[in-house]
Amino acid sequence: MNPFEADERLVRDSEVLTRIGLCELRLMKDARWPWLVLVPQRADVCEIFDLTPLDQTMLTFEINLVADALKRATGATKINVGALGNIVRQLHVHVIARNEGDPNWPGPVWGFGSAEAWDEKNKATFTAKLLEHLSS
Repeated sequence: MNPFEADERLVRDSEVLTRIGLCELRLMKDARWPWLVLVPQRADVCEIFDLTPLDQTMLTFEINLVADALKRATGATKINVGALGNIVRQLHVHVIARNEGDPNWPGPVWGFGSAEAWDEKNKATFTAKLLEHLSS
């Protein structure tokens, strides 16, 4: 078995905020949406059913934990959760805060426009608030 490594596209498009338990929690490098990605730290896993039953339970727990923290940190209208994997096969789960009037509302975030870099101050403020809610 290979050791866990995040797919190169995830590494390119996001940065690690923390490790929760099963998953790396990553922030997408696109400031248009508060957009997080959970990546189970398991090698060669493409589907949720590839995880052990215990890891499946942990993934569900961590998705809920992150989604709740993101909603509290942002006050978002809706939290979108999705695991697609059509391009990046490694199992990863997107958790995205959406609000009416945000770019492409109510359409999907994928394939819409171009990513906008985070302002470092805004990113630091958002990250601190998110991590605070994650630990409370």
